[in-house]
Amino acid sequence: MKVNYKELFSTKSNLLSLFRLLLAIPLWILFDEFNTSWAPYILFSICILVAVTDLLDGYLARRYNEVTEMGKIIDPLADKVVVAAIILKIYLLGRIPNYYFFMIISRDVLIFLGGIYVTNKIGKVLPSNKLGKATVLNIGIVILMIIVKLDRNNIIFLTFYYLSIFLIITSLLGYIYRGLEYIKANKNNE
Repeated sequence: MKVNYKELFSTKSNLLSLFRLLLAIPLWILFDEFNTSWAPYILFSICILVAVTDLLDGYLARRYNEVTEMGKIIDPLADKVVVAAIILKIYLLGRIPNYYFFMIISRDVLIFLGGIYVTNKIGKVLPSNKLGKATVLNIGIVILMIIVKLDRNNIIFLTFYYLSIFLIITSLLGYIYRGLEYIKANKNNE
């Protein structure tokens, strides 16, 4: 599969994904001020902007038939980079346990490497799926609750936290299954 880098700047949806990817930079910097009185509000606002751009880029790509191979790469890459930057900073601040940090990072690395493998095998990029999006959304909600310093014993926090752990495992298994099915179908079509 040949990647067309011109596609990156050719659609509104790809530009939104690129913008979301670049939002990792101010998020990374602002987490250094996490313990100030003002930083959590700005961090929360930027995280909401990240979520809105994620929803909007997918909508625009489908609405205006702008689904591109580059979009299939940049959209999940932006999600993974932003989540990884935030999770790493929250981890370094001691706001999440080791196992949670390593579950999220391991899932994303395995999906990324598996995606490269599947793409090389079948010659196209698999788009994100709903289970993966639900997982990132749920992790995002946990992140937002950490940013606003919600009590960790709150039933709402615990519900989303444990649901995110379940979704991390389930979505990874789902991506593995889906990748193997695409490879199998591709072999049958040869």
